[in-house]
Amino acid sequence: MPLPVFALMLCVFCVGTAEIAIAGILPDVADGLDVSVPSAGLLVTGYAVGVALGGPVITLLTLRVPRKALMVGLMAVFLAGNVGSFLAGNYATLMGARIVASLAHGTFVAMAGLVAARMSPPDRQATAIAQVSLGFNLANILGSPLGTLVGQRWGWRATFGALAITAVASIVLVLLAVPGRIGAGDGGGGTGDGAATGAPGGSVRDEVRVMCRPAVLASMAVTVLAQGAVFTTSTYLAPLMRDVSGFPGGAMSVLLAVFGIGAVLGNLVGGRLADRDPTRGAVLCLTTLVAVLALFWAVAPYRWPAVAVLVLFGAAGFSIIPVLQSRVLALAASAPLLALSANVSAFNLGNGFGAWLGGAVMDQGWGARSVTSAGCAAAAVALLVIAPMWARQRGLPTRPAEGAGQEGRPLVQAGDDDGAAPAPAAGSSGEPTAPAGAGAAGQRESARCAGE
Repeated sequence: MPLPVFALMLCVFCVGTAEIAIAGILPDVADGLDVSVPSAGLLVTGYAVGVALGGPVITLLTLRVPRKALMVGLMAVFLAGNVGSFLAGNYATLMGARIVASLAHGTFVAMAGLVAARMSPPDRQATAIAQVSLGFNLANILGSPLGTLVGQRWGWRATFGALAITAVASIVLVLLAVPGRIGAGDGGGGTGDGAATGAPGGSVRDEVRVMCRPAVLASMAVTVLAQGAVFTTSTYLAPLMRDVSGFPGGAMSVLLAVFGIGAVLGNLVGGRLADRDPTRGAVLCLTTLVAVLALFWAVAPYRWPAVAVLVLFGAAGFSIIPVLQSRVLALAASAPLLALSANVSAFNLGNGFGAWLGGAVMDQGWGARSVTSAGCAAAAVALLVIAPMWARQRGLPTRPAEGAGQEGRPLVQAGDDDGAAPAPAAGSSGEPTAPAGAGAAGQRESARCAGE
């Protein structure tokens, strides 16, 4: 892995760990701040809401900011939020610090993959994006268990202290390894201010118009419901595995690592499904998630069956990410930056919704086991929303998309304004269509989704 791409992956690992590590130390945070576990779970909701609301706004406001300066600035905001969490003396201060840290999440994640692609040869751009995304998987396998272990051994504040130290290392690595001018546009070969400054330089109007397409918005609604189903259970894995399955608190770091291994496998499977057909892949993944959560409810009181299903839950829960991201990318291919950032926000809004839903059913006195059935219900609703979309697409003839047969072209063209979305090609309805450089799956999806 090239050092600049590793620097971005480390940042994503840090951001991803900050979001999920608190799940393993919720009882410790609750005890330390004298609040209930469901109230502590709202710290996940606060972070998610910060991402959901801040991501698209910050993306639009920073379209003309040089990318390296923007990424360093966002990581500095993230660092400040984690320092504030480390120093927080009460629940309200901790909630505020978590929200500050969350403001960097959406825009940075959307930007990191694009920058990694711009720094890579045309035939390695998809690989670079996958390597950056590996940070999220490592956050589940290593970051969350280590954060839980640190918090249980040295107190929950130590987890945020470790995140702050990792953020400092990430910022230094980005400053040293990522070039100030990224890609051909940054090298002065392009035209316009975006090429000269390393700013994205896209059109706000095109980005907003594409994001507001009904099919894109419907896909984001599915993202909220599906991710909410995952976080309804995953936020409360600690009380579920401790109080229902009977594991000691010290086993949580190992159990979260088991969950993370399943998440990596699920990401791989979801990516393969998305290559073929994102909508069909989403239907298959959501169907699996419903079945796995129902099974989790059934076996939760039994230790080792619960561990086996925990792996399946990680796989099913994380398989939805690539298929839902690919569907939005296919639908918004002509101006994808805001749509992708908004879909990151939708994932995090789902995180907050799931954390709230899990806490709500526990507050009703139904116990930690109920989070699996509540998650199953949310996944079933998501499936009911997207299944008709798939059925409708199957009934539509697939017309060739513009540029079919050119799926070997790079994901980001070297001649654009440093990664700005290309001008949309208008069809007879005036709506943007898939660009010529879109991958085969994206071209098929864009063509078939035109009727949604």
